[in-house]
Amino acid sequence: QVQLVESGGGLVQAGESHTLSCAASGRIFSKNAMGWYRQAPGKQRELVARITTTGDTLFADSVKGRFTINSDVTDNTVYLHMNSLQPEDTAVYYCNADRVYSEYGFDIENWGRGTQVTVSS
Repeated sequence: QVQLVESGGGLVQAGESHTLSCAASGRIFSKNAMGWYRQAPGKQRELVARITTTGDTLFADSVKGRFTINSDVTDNTVYLHMNSLQPEDTAVYYCNADRVYSEYGFDIENWGRGTQVTVSS
């Protein structure tokens, strides 16, 4: 299975900006989309942002206007640019890739291990 490795988590102050990145390893022949989900303590995992290979994006209402997402199809990397961070953005952020056809076969979904983002007030 393709491995997704997130980086960029950490502690930030409210109002600041921060960027997460996720790199997919292995030879990927095609995929539908890559994106970011997050899970706060005691809450369910939720979609944050998603981008398809054609560039269509989808954002959670809670981050619209504050977060942007872009990907580099040449190296299968996806970035989440977070602006005006708030304490409620504190969560473990997970990278996701769906409908991936790679050297390992086909997977409906691939997940990274997650990276913690903590926003202090």
